[in-house]
Amino acid sequence: MVFKLIQNMMKHTIRIVLLLTVVLLATMPAQAGKKKISKAELHDKIAASWIGQMIGNIYGLPHENKYINAPGAETWPYGYTKNLDKLEKYGGAFSDDDTDVEYMYLLQMEKWGPEPTYAQLKDAWMYHIRDRVWLANRAALGLMHYGYTPPFTGSKALNPHWYQIDPQLINEIWAVTAPGMVQYAARKSAWAARITSDDWGADPTIHYGAMYSAAFFEQDIRKLIDIGLAALPQGSRYAVTVKEMIELHAKYPDWKEAWKIMAQKYYVDEPDMTKTIWNANLNGACAILAMLYGEGDFQHTLDLSCAMGFDADNQAATVAGLLGVMYGMKGLPENLYLPVEGWTKPFNDTYINITRYDMPDATISSMIDRTVEAAVKLILAKGGKLSGSEGNETITINSSATFEAPMEFYIGPLPELNVNQAIDFEFYTEDNSIYNWSLAEGKLPPGLTFSKGKLSGTPVLAGYFPVVLQMDNGKSFIKHNFDLLVRPENIAMQADTIYANVSKLNEAVLDSCWFTFGKSLYAKDVSVINDGITSGAASVFYSLAAKAKLPKVDYYGYGWNHEVEPAMIIFNTGGMEEFGGWFSSLSVQYLDPAGRWVNAENVRLQPGLPASGEVFIQPHNAQYLITFDKVKTKGIRIIGDAAIQSHWHKYTKNVSGFTSITELSVYP
Repeated sequence: MVFKLIQNMMKHTIRIVLLLTVVLLATMPAQAGKKKISKAELHDKIAASWIGQMIGNIYGLPHENKYINAPGAETWPYGYTKNLDKLEKYGGAFSDDDTDVEYMYLLQMEKWGPEPTYAQLKDAWMYHIRDRVWLANRAALGLMHYGYTPPFTGSKALNPHWYQIDPQLINEIWAVTAPGMVQYAARKSAWAARITSDDWGADPTIHYGAMYSAAFFEQDIRKLIDIGLAALPQGSRYAVTVKEMIELHAKYPDWKEAWKIMAQKYYVDEPDMTKTIWNANLNGACAILAMLYGEGDFQHTLDLSCAMGFDADNQAATVAGLLGVMYGMKGLPENLYLPVEGWTKPFNDTYINITRYDMPDATISSMIDRTVEAAVKLILAKGGKLSGSEGNETITINSSATFEAPMEFYIGPLPELNVNQAIDFEFYTEDNSIYNWSLAEGKLPPGLTFSKGKLSGTPVLAGYFPVVLQMDNGKSFIKHNFDLLVRPENIAMQADTIYANVSKLNEAVLDSCWFTFGKSLYAKDVSVINDGITSGAASVFYSLAAKAKLPKVDYYGYGWNHEVEPAMIIFNTGGMEEFGGWFSSLSVQYLDPAGRWVNAENVRLQPGLPASGEVFIQPHNAQYLITFDKVKTKGIRIIGDAAIQSHWHKYTKNVSGFTSITELSVYP
C-alpha cells in the first residue's frame, strides 16, 4: 500500500504540476524570440549575483529565526553586526548554505556539462555534504545514502520536510546560467527543487528561477514578480500567496500591517502538519513583501528581508542576489562588499569553504568567470550564438529555449508485491510516454506483465525475481537492475500481542524536545505498528519515555497464541529528529519453548543500517528487509540500541534515546 501511495503522489505532483508549468510558460510572449547582451554585461550581472548573495547571507545571519512573533525593528541599516569578526578571520567571504550548494552545482556543471543528471548530483551531495544540513536537505541526503535518487529524495511520501524552505536558497545557479531563458530556467529550477522538496514546497524555487533569468533584461521589480508568477502552476498555493502579497502591498502603506496579516495566515494559522518557521510558502511570502516594499532599493530591500523574520538570512541572500542581477555591480553598495578596512576587491576576492567536505576555496573572481563560462556553454547549446571580437563579444540568447530532463532511471521504493493482490505500478522518469521500455533480462513474477514502464497483474507466487529493465529514446539505451520481491501473507495482522519496551508516547517529553514535524504526525500508542498505514496523521510512533540522557535498548514485536514460522520481517521507520530516532544496531529474537528470548540465526538486513550514527545520513521513512533462518515460535521481535546524539538545541540536552517506527510486518 505504501508503494502505491508513493507512486500516486509522485505521479500527481511531478506530471500535473510540471505539465501545467510547461503550458503556462508557453504563454509568456514577452520572453519569446532572441535577446542580446554583451559578454561584459553578462559578466557584470553574474558577478553581482554571487556577491549580492554573499552580502545577503552574511548580513542576514544574525537575524535568522529571530523575529517570529513580531517583525524586526526599523533600526536600519542593520549592518553586519556579529559577522564582521568572521569576515576578518577568514580574510573574505565564507561559505554557508545560501551559496555553498550552488558552488557545488557549478563544480558539477564543469564536470558533467550544463545539464548534469539527478544521479550525478546525488553523488556530489553524498561526497561533499557531510554535515551542516537541516530539514528537507538533510532528509534528502539521508535518502540518498539509503539508495534513492531524486526526485524520490524530495517526495512527500518519503521526505517529511518536503514543504520547507530548502530549495529556494540553493538553486539560483540554474537561472543565473540561463540568462533571458525564462522558460528553461523555471523548468530546470523545478526539476532541481525536487531533489529536496515537492508540491508547493518547490514553487518559490520556480518563481525565483524565472525572476533571476528575466532580471538580466528587466529592472522593474514589480514586473519581475509578475514574470515569476506566470511561471507558476495556475492556482497553486504559492501563486495564490504571491497575489495576496501584491494585494497587501497595494492596500497597506505600512509594511508591518501587511506582515501581521501574512504571518497570521501563513504561520499562526498554518495547518499543524506544515507549521514551521522554515515553511517554504511562509518565507517566500516574506521575500515578496520585502521586494515590494523595498521598491528596488538594494539597502532597504536587504533590511526588510531581515526584518520580515523567520528564516531571514535565506530571503536576504536570494533577494540580494536577484537585485544584483538586475542592476549589476553598480547597484551594490560598496560598503557592503568592502566592509573591512584595506580590502580593495569585493570580499577581498576570497571565498573560504567552511561547510562542505573537500570543496576547494576559491577566488570570487574565478567563481564569476567560471559561471560566465558555464552560462555561455548553455546558451550556445540551446541555440544561441557568440559574435564579435575578443573583449567586445555579443551574446545572442534563444529566449524560447526549454529544459528537457536527462534520461535516467529514478530509483525509489520498489513495488509492494503481495501474493494474490493486484498491482498497477509504474516505473518512471520525467515522462514515461517519450521513452521505450523493455524487459532486458530475467523473468517477471508469475501473474505479472510489463508494458510501457508499467508492471500490472496479480502475482501468484512468493519469492525473489531479479529483472533488468531497459529504457531508450531511440538514440541512447540505459539499463537498471531491479530485485522484485513478492511477499506471502503478513502474519503480523494475526498477532494477539504487541511487544514493545515503550508502548505509550510520553507527550511531556515530546513537548520538551525540539521536534520538527507537526504534532499530529505522532501516534500516542505503539498499536499503530500493524495497522498497514505508514504515512499521515498518527502514523509514526516514537519510543520516548523519559527525559534522561541514557543509553537505551528498544524492541518491537508480536506474539501469537499459536505457533508460527517466520523467516522475514519488514521494518518501516518514520521521521527522524536532529538528536535521535534510529537504531544503531539491530537484531532479531524469538521466544523458545521455555519462553526465553533467543537470537535468530543468520540475520541479514537489506539494506544495512547507515554506515555511521551521524544524523546527517539517517533516512526518514526507510524500509529494512530483515531475513533470518526460519524458526518455530509464538513470539518474535526486532531489538537494538536506540541512538542518541548531542545537539545544539537547548531542549534536547537530556532527552533519552528513542526509535521511530510506522510499521512492522512479519512473513513466513
